[in-house]
Amino acid sequence: MTLAVLLFLGPLLAAGAFLLGRRTARGTRTSDVGTPVEHATFETLHTASLAAPPLRAGLTAEAARKSARGLRSLLGTDALCLTDRDTILTWDGAGEQQHAAHVMDQIRALLDTGRDRAFVPGCADPDCPLRWAVAVPLTVDDRVLGALIAYAPRESAVLARAAGEVGRWVSVQLELAELDRSRTRLIEAEIKALRAQISPHFIFNSLAAIASFVRTDPERARELLLEFADFTRYSFRRHGDFTTLAEELHCIDQYLALVRARFGDRLSITLQVAPEVLPVALPFLCLQPLVENAVKHGVEGAATAPPAAGSVRARDTPLRITISALDAGSEAEVVIEDDGAGMDPAQLRRVLRGDGATSGGIGLLNVDERLRQVYGDAYGLVIETGIGAGMKVTARIPKYRAGVHT
Repeated sequence: MTLAVLLFLGPLLAAGAFLLGRRTARGTRTSDVGTPVEHATFETLHTASLAAPPLRAGLTAEAARKSARGLRSLLGTDALCLTDRDTILTWDGAGEQQHAAHVMDQIRALLDTGRDRAFVPGCADPDCPLRWAVAVPLTVDDRVLGALIAYAPRESAVLARAAGEVGRWVSVQLELAELDRSRTRLIEAEIKALRAQISPHFIFNSLAAIASFVRTDPERARELLLEFADFTRYSFRRHGDFTTLAEELHCIDQYLALVRARFGDRLSITLQVAPEVLPVALPFLCLQPLVENAVKHGVEGAATAPPAAGSVRARDTPLRITISALDAGSEAEVVIEDDGAGMDPAQLRRVLRGDGATSGGIGLLNVDERLRQVYGDAYGLVIETGIGAGMKVTARIPKYRAGVHT
């Protein structure tokens, strides 16, 4: 087993052993799912799988309420309470009226020290079934966020151990929630960086190109203004980390309409799109920077770069950009290729390492990092280039991936 699997199964199976004892004592049928141990293991994993998703939202009142029933079932205990550092988030089971008012005082030392605490809750009602409790901290990065308290009719070393393991499992879920939030903040920061690259220089050139048609071709000027408005509205939208391939290609088409108005016959565009990949979800503003890079370093780079030996096109011929989005089984394969000035492979490696002293490669590093964060390292950009040899950028997008949706 991998370390991750062991970390996941260890506390759950420990709790499962306690669950087995409790439920066998109550006469639960176990013969229908193999041996009693196999039955307890299955039921423990199933219960944990139901309790985990709410916790991935963090330690909130709603997440606590949705997960408490499953956690109490996991421990087989009479009552369970979840708190943050200041208040009770939820109580599941018996005894809330008798004990809830005193919980925060009873776990204050735990919240300060982060150490498990067993205690006698105390109750004036002689019929109260809760005579013993164990509290365990819920921590992320050594910070105590709150506590899980399990209540029982009598002292139990097995419950104390099981509660500790389940508390650590809950802490792992909360840590994953924190990582999810960090990832979201990082993606938002990277999108802001990409938006910043839609520079005043591009906006000025687009508006200047539109202005040049106001007197000579008012209808085209009007159409370009609408394209400019739609492009900026999409690029600066505030909702969602993901979009569809269809929407991203539409944004690219609007961008290219503005670029054509500026460069005219110096630019030739070919699109090849398989209709079946248009609904595929992908990170927002992920492909447009690649096309912008092709234009920036193809047309503008060719205008300033010295002639390169073996260049695939003459200086006075149009820059050809080919954009294809094709069906590749479980993936969509997007290729953006140009026959422009290209880039020294050594310089490209510095760009993809994030060398701040290196100019060029607009958006390449940003897009490469975002694809790897969302889909894994196997889905980074594949870039083929050389000085005077143009550039070919390939991005593979899984058609289905958990958590990736518009």
